[in-house]
Amino acid sequence: MNPELDLEISRVIRAPRIRVWRAWADPKRLEQWWVPAPAQCRVEKLELSPGGSFRTSIREGAAEFQPHLNACVLAVDEERRIVFTDALLAGWRPSDSPFMTAVITMRDHPDGTEYVACAMHRDRTARDTHERLGFFDGWATVTAQLAELTEQEEW
Repeated sequence: MNPELDLEISRVIRAPRIRVWRAWADPKRLEQWWVPAPAQCRVEKLELSPGGSFRTSIREGAAEFQPHLNACVLAVDEERRIVFTDALLAGWRPSDSPFMTAVITMRDHPDGTEYVACAMHRDRTARDTHERLGFFDGWATVTAQLAELTEQEEW
């Protein structure tokens, strides 16, 4: 992580790493925590393989779903790491508005899973914009929702 360009949150989730992974890999579970409540998420496409699509929509209240994320999966290490970017679309196609690359890591921890989400940016302006848009509040909220889901859900 480069603190001049990147933003990061981490948390120990009191659930086995496989549960945290499944909450990422299963679109129905991902919809339950990927956006801050009370907003709702719809996973349009989730292909966890290099070049795959990661596309979600969001809505608040009874409004129509609107585009949320349209990204390309760069790397997947099963049960350990997911890397995606909105600089590319599925199939490695360039996007019109690149903003960040995210690296999600999950490691075994004595109390469950060490979860780290890092958002990497091309320059300080993009990083600062993401911070002003609420990176820490938003990503901490969805990480808490992920923890709540995985810590309580039986598999």
